[in-house]
Amino acid sequence: MSITRKNGPLYLQIKKIVKDRILHGIYPLGTIIPSEPQLEKEFGVSKVTVRNAVQELCQEGYLEKRSGVGTTVIRNRSLSRLSKGKRFTEILVDEGHRMEKKLLGSEMVTNDALSEPFQLFGERCLRIERLYLLDGKPYIHYVHYLDPSAVAVTGDAHADMQSLYDLIEENDISLERFRDAFTVGTASVETGRLLGIPEGASTLKRIRYSYSADGQVVEYSIGHYNTELQPYLVSYDAP
Repeated sequence: MSITRKNGPLYLQIKKIVKDRILHGIYPLGTIIPSEPQLEKEFGVSKVTVRNAVQELCQEGYLEKRSGVGTTVIRNRSLSRLSKGKRFTEILVDEGHRMEKKLLGSEMVTNDALSEPFQLFGERCLRIERLYLLDGKPYIHYVHYLDPSAVAVTGDAHADMQSLYDLIEENDISLERFRDAFTVGTASVETGRLLGIPEGASTLKRIRYSYSADGQVVEYSIGHYNTELQPYLVSYDAP
């Protein structure tokens, strides 16, 4: 995977990529991640850069170095304040699934005057389109619209390498509230093509609004889930 200095310190970029892989089950709990020489080769960086990234993940409790064994994943849950917003992914990872993200596009767009993004953000906003793969199969087609002030960097590599919410937090914006709406959706030509389902097929449509501490909408997202592949799961804790 390509990383560049324009997106910040290289070791932090690698740290975020490895952490994201842990949280999404690419590196499952209890398994050994690729060796430092393998990571050096993958990212095209020095031994010190990889070592610093791994060391920080060890300090945060995600990894543990074991002499003669390797570096093992010992935690696969985020301690972020936003972790509740990731509960669905955590359930799938706990069940042994892998969730991968594929960036389809990231750009500033001009909103139609009658559209929801125009009402929320005005004439211009950042649009990020992603495809989520469940165990290698297309599962969710997501389009995210962000307040331009929420994300300073619009480069594809930066948007692809980490959580959308990590990207927002890096810009010193604290998300305090989420509102999700679920309904029956229908696959557009593009969504159908990406998910491998017929145009017009029924999907689970999820609409999310994320709010900052002052009550402003920072993120507006629309996701289409192919629930024929995997139902949407909700976990409840008994009081």
